[in-house]
Amino acid sequence: MDLVVGASNNAVKSLVNKLGSLLAQEYTLIRGVRDDIQYITDELASMQAFLNKIKRVGDHDEQRLDWMKQVREVSYDIEDCVDDVDHRLSSEPRGSGALVYLRKKWYLLTTLYARHCIATEIGNLKARAQHVSERRTRYGVENTGNVENTGANDPQDRLVPPPQLFGTKEPVGLEDAMKELEPWFSNGSQQSTCNQLRFLAIFGSGGLGKTTLAMALYRKFGDDFGCRASVLASQKFNLRTVLGRLIKTFQEQKSGASMEEIEETDKLGEEELKSKLDNLLKKKRYLILIDDVWSVSAWEKFRDSLPKNEKGGTIVVTTRFKSVSEAIIVVAGLMASKLKANKESNLDSLLEKVDKELSAVHAFLGNNLTTEGVTRILDQCYKDLPADLKTCLLYLSMFPKGCLISRKCLLRRWIAEGFVVEKDGKTVEEVAEHCFSELIDRNLVRPVNNSSNGKVKSCQIHDMVLEYIVAKSSDENFITVFGGHWQTPFPSYKVRRLSVQRSDGKESEKVGRMRLSHVRSLTALGSLRALHSTLHKFQILQVLDLEGCKDLSYKQLKKICKMHQLKYLSLRRTDVEEIPPKIGRVESLEVLDIRETSITKLPESVDKLQRMAHLLADNKNKRHALKLTEGITKMTALHTLSGVEICTDLATEVLRDLQKLTNLRKFTIYKVSCTPGNYELLLSAIEHLSSCSLKYLAIDDDFTRFLDTSLNDSQAPPEHLHTLGLSGKLSQVPKWIVSLHNLEKLTLSLTSLTTDALLVLAELPELFSLIFSLDPTRNNALKTLYDNTIKSGGKIFVPAEGFRKLKLLCFAAPVLPPVSFLEGAMPVLQRIELRFRMVEGVYGLENLSSIQQVVLTVSSQAPKDAKEKAQQVKELACIIHGKGNALSVVLDEYNESTEQK
Repeated sequence: MDLVVGASNNAVKSLVNKLGSLLAQEYTLIRGVRDDIQYITDELASMQAFLNKIKRVGDHDEQRLDWMKQVREVSYDIEDCVDDVDHRLSSEPRGSGALVYLRKKWYLLTTLYARHCIATEIGNLKARAQHVSERRTRYGVENTGNVENTGANDPQDRLVPPPQLFGTKEPVGLEDAMKELEPWFSNGSQQSTCNQLRFLAIFGSGGLGKTTLAMALYRKFGDDFGCRASVLASQKFNLRTVLGRLIKTFQEQKSGASMEEIEETDKLGEEELKSKLDNLLKKKRYLILIDDVWSVSAWEKFRDSLPKNEKGGTIVVTTRFKSVSEAIIVVAGLMASKLKANKESNLDSLLEKVDKELSAVHAFLGNNLTTEGVTRILDQCYKDLPADLKTCLLYLSMFPKGCLISRKCLLRRWIAEGFVVEKDGKTVEEVAEHCFSELIDRNLVRPVNNSSNGKVKSCQIHDMVLEYIVAKSSDENFITVFGGHWQTPFPSYKVRRLSVQRSDGKESEKVGRMRLSHVRSLTALGSLRALHSTLHKFQILQVLDLEGCKDLSYKQLKKICKMHQLKYLSLRRTDVEEIPPKIGRVESLEVLDIRETSITKLPESVDKLQRMAHLLADNKNKRHALKLTEGITKMTALHTLSGVEICTDLATEVLRDLQKLTNLRKFTIYKVSCTPGNYELLLSAIEHLSSCSLKYLAIDDDFTRFLDTSLNDSQAPPEHLHTLGLSGKLSQVPKWIVSLHNLEKLTLSLTSLTTDALLVLAELPELFSLIFSLDPTRNNALKTLYDNTIKSGGKIFVPAEGFRKLKLLCFAAPVLPPVSFLEGAMPVLQRIELRFRMVEGVYGLENLSSIQQVVLTVSSQAPKDAKEKAQQVKELACIIHGKGNALSVVLDEYNESTEQK
C-alpha cells in the first residue's frame, strides 16, 4: 500500500509551499489567523517529514493507512481554503497616499464578512490538523525505525531524448504466430464463398499481446481487402456505439462521402446503423478487427449485425474469455444458420460439418502468468517510482480504456494541476517532459505515434496498468472515475477529481449524490448530460476538459466564467461559437483550447488574462482562424499562440504590440489577410520574436504573397527555430534557410519542388523531418503543380550527399512526379510517406541503407492505373525486404472528398 504514502506526501509537500506563499502575502487578516496559518504550516511540515520516512516501507498496517488518509483529506481541505483566500483577498489595494488609504478602508469594510469566514475556516482546519497529529500517537502510529533509502526518489539528470520514429518496425516476438496464420489470410479469398463470414479468435489473459498480434495481422494483410476497420468493444459493450465507429471508418474510405454524411451517423438508431453498414459493404470483401470482447452476448449481438455478401467478410476477434472464443468457433453465424435450415439433423453431424466450413483459427496465447502475479509486478514497478511520478501516473486514470492521450495536453494538465514544478534549474515544461519520458522508459506508458518532429504525439496506457491505477486512484480518493470500463466504489469522501466517461440518465442521478464542492479537476467525455444540474457546484475547479461535448450551451459557458480558479479550459471540438464577455474574470487561466470550434474572435476582456500561457485556436476543417486583437497582444505571458488570422482591418498598433509577446515559443499564423502595406510591420514582429524565445513558426499566407514578397527577403532570418512551416505561393526555397542550423522539422506547402531545392535543404545539419505538400483544394494549386513539373523536368532526384540526420520524408500531392534516390542518399532515412492520387514511380529504394518503412496512401478517387502503380511500388519494396532489409510496407486509402469539405 505504497500509494497512500506517495500521493499523500506529494499533497502535503505542495501544500506546505502554498502556505508559505500565503504567509508572504500582505493580506489584512483577522487577528490571530496568521498564527493559525503558521501553526498549520509547522504541523504539516512535521507530518511531511514523517511521511518521507515511512514511504520507504513497503507494507503498512491499518492504523497507519487510516492515519495517512486523514492527513490526505485535511491537506486537501486546507489547500482548498488557501486557494479560496488567494482569490477572495487578492484585490486588496497596495501603495500609499490619501486615495489608496480610502480604497483600503473601503476594502476592509466590504471584505469584513469574507475575512471572518476565512478566520473561522482556518481555525477549524487548525483544530483538525491538531487532532490528526494527536491521533498518530494516541493510536500507536509510530516511526518505523531506521529505514534505508531505496533511492527511488533521488533526482536523476536525463538527457533530452533525441527525435525518433515509432511504429517503423513490426513488434518482436510475434514472428511464429504471424507465419502460422499467414496461410489463413492468404488463402481466404479462395476459401470464401457467397454469404460466408470467416472468423479468427485470439484468446488469452490480459497483457499477453492479443491486441498487438491482431493489429500486426490487420496491418500486414489489410491491403488485400476492399475495405477494413478496427473497433474496441470493451467490458461495457454498446452495439450502437460500435456500429457507429465502424461505419464512420468505412465512410472515410469511401469515395464521395462528405463530412455532413459522416456526422449524421451519430443520430442513427441500431437498425438504421445495421442497414447502413450493409449498404456500405455490398459487393466488398471486408476485414474487421473487434478488440476486447467480454461476453458471449456482446459477441452474438455484434455477429448478428454483420452483413453477408457475395464477397464474404473476415472478422478478427480478441478476447480474454474462453467462452467467447468457443461461441465464435461453434455457433459463429454459420452454425446458427445450419441449425435453422436442418432442424432434423443431429448436433454431432452438424458440428462436424461446421468444423470443415467455418475456417476459423484459434491463436491461443500462453496463460502462464496469473492476474495476481501481474498485480505484484505492477506493485513493484509503482513502488520504485519517485513521488512526483506516482502522481503523474495516477492521473492517467482520468482517461478511458483505449483512449489515445495527447502528450502536449497531458503535460499541460499536469502543470495546471500543480503536479510538476520548477526544480534543479529546469523549467516546469522541462520537468513535465522528463516525467513523461520516465514513464515511457519504464514501459508504464506506450508511445503510439509521433509527430513529424520526432517527439511522441500520443500515447496509450496498457489495460492492465490502467486497471491497476484506477483502483489505486479510487482507494486514495485521488480520482473518481464514473461510467468507466471498471466498476469503482461510490466515493465515501469529498470528490477531488472527477472523470465522467459515460453520460446518461442513471449517471446524472448518481453524480448528483456526490459531494462535488471540492472538485479541482473535471473531465467529461463527449457529453455534459450527467452534469447539467450540477455544473454550478464546481466552484474551485482548476482543470476543466470538455473536449467533444456537443451539448455544451452558452448558458453553461457563462457558469464556467464564474470559476475563478480555473487554469485549464478545453472546449475543443464543441459546438461553441462565442466566448462570453466575462471570461476576463477567470484571471488564473493559463490554457484555453478552442481548436475545431467556430470561435473566430475573443471578447475584449481577455486582456485581463495575464497568466495565459497557451492560446490554441483554428479549425482546419472549416478554415476558420482566430482574429488577432489588441487583447491577445496584452497576454505577455503567452508561450503558444496558434491558429490566428492577421486581418485586413487590423490596426497598425496591434501589429506593433505583437512584438511585446517576447515569451512566445510557438506562433502559428493560419491566415494573412492584411494589406501589403502592413507586411513590413508583420515581418518586423516575426523577426523580433525570433530573436527572443520563438522556436516554432508556421505561416499560411493564404496566397497573399506575404511569403514570397516579404518573408523571403528577410534580412534577419529566424536562426533559432527548431520547426518551420511555410504554406503559400513560394517561387523558391528562401535563401536564408541554410542559416537555420538548429532546424529539425521543415514543412513546405505549395512550394516549388525541384532537385535544386533538395540540394539546398540537404545542407541543414539537424534536419529530422522534411515534408512537401500540395493541397488540391487551395487556390493556384494546379498552377503550382504545373510549375513544379516544368521546373523539375518532370523528375525529382534526391542527391547522394547531405541530409545526415533526416529520418522522415513525406510527399503529399495529387500527382507525384518520379522520385529517384541516388546511391548514398539520405543515409539515416527510416520512413517515407507518399500521399497521392496519381504517382509516376519511386526508384532507388534499395539505395536507402536505413529505410524501415514505406507508407503509400492513395486517394479513393485515384484511377485504376494509379492504384496499380502503387501496388507495383509496394511489390518493389517487398522484393527489397526479401533481400534481407528490415522493411515494412503499408498501403492505405484516404477519402479525398471528405478532406476537401
